[in-house]
Amino acid sequence: MKLISIPVRKDNYVWILSANDGQCLIIDPGEAEPVLQIINQYGWSPVAILLTHHHNDHTDGVFKILLFYPNLMVFGPLETQGKGVQIFVEEGDQFYLLGLKFIVMSTPGHTLGHVSYYSEPYLFCGDTLFSAGCGRVFEGTPQQMFQSLQKINRLPDSTLICSAHEYTLSNLIFACAFYPTDLVIKKYYLQVKILREKNRVTLPTRLESERKINIFLRTQDINIHRLLNMDVVNFIEWEVFSALRKKKDLFIY
Repeated sequence: MKLISIPVRKDNYVWILSANDGQCLIIDPGEAEPVLQIINQYGWSPVAILLTHHHNDHTDGVFKILLFYPNLMVFGPLETQGKGVQIFVEEGDQFYLLGLKFIVMSTPGHTLGHVSYYSEPYLFCGDTLFSAGCGRVFEGTPQQMFQSLQKINRLPDSTLICSAHEYTLSNLIFACAFYPTDLVIKKYYLQVKILREKNRVTLPTRLESERKINIFLRTQDINIHRLLNMDVVNFIEWEVFSALRKKKDLFIY
C-alpha cells in the first residue's frame, strides 16, 4: 500500500491510498484538480471516494472527479447527501476496498454526522482528531466530541492518524503555552517547527505518539486539571475536555 497526502486549499489534505495493482481510494477531496493530477501522474485507477463529513473543504472536488471517473463509488454519512454520495454509511458498517476491510466509526462533534474510516493501521478521521489537537465543536457537543476522541483512543498504538488539516504546529503552540512544563510536548514542538519551516508534512502521526503530545487525549492528567483550576479528585472527563477546547478556541496566536 502507498499512502500520500495532497495539500489543497489553505491547509487541507486529501488522502489517497493505493494498492500495488494501481487501484486507489480518495478521501475527502476538497478540490479535484490536484487529485486528478496525482492520479494521472502515477497511472492509478480510483475505485472509491470516502467522505467524513459535509463541509465544502472536504467535498467540493467530488463532482468534478466523477466527471472523469463516473463509475466511482462514493461513501459518506447521511449529512453528505447531495455531495455525490451513493452509499450512505453509519457506525459499525463494514465494507471491503483494495482488499482491505474498512470499519465505519461514528465520530460526531465537529459535525453531527461526522464519521471516520478505519482499516488497520489507517484511520481517516477528517476533522475529529488532529496531531496535537482536535476539531472545533461546531454542530455537536463537547461531550460528543470527547466520546469520539475516546473511541479513537481505544485503537491500537500503531494506528496512523490521517487527519484532514495541517494544524500540528499551531496546536503545539497552544499546547506549549498552556502546559509549558511538559518537556515531551516542547520537544515535539521543536521537531515540528523545523519540519514546517521546510514545508514538510507532519502527518500521518501514530496514535502512540498522540497519547503523549495531544492534551485532548490526556483528560485524566492531574496536572491538566490543576492548570484548568478543576477538582483533581471529583472530575468529569468530558468537562475537562470542554474546558480545554474553550481555552483553545479563545487562544490568540
